[in-house]
Amino acid sequence: MGTTVVNRKTLIGEIVNQYPETAEVLLGIGMHCLGCPASQAESLEDACAVHGVDPESVIKAINDKIADSGK
Repeated sequence: MGTTVVNRKTLIGEIVNQYPETAEVLLGIGMHCLGCPASQAESLEDACAVHGVDPESVIKAINDKIADSGK
């Protein structure tokens, strides 16, 4: 894995806006509300808690996706 870009406190809106390729990861774990206004200001940690997903595995998947995209 490359540099850690996303962490527990990163907002969902920031992730999706800066790295749209990561939407695939988030949708894959059931976060289908990526465009909802409330999700834009929700931290990744909070979103994972709501969806019952381990935040560390999601963080790794997102950062891997970003690294693979060359950004």
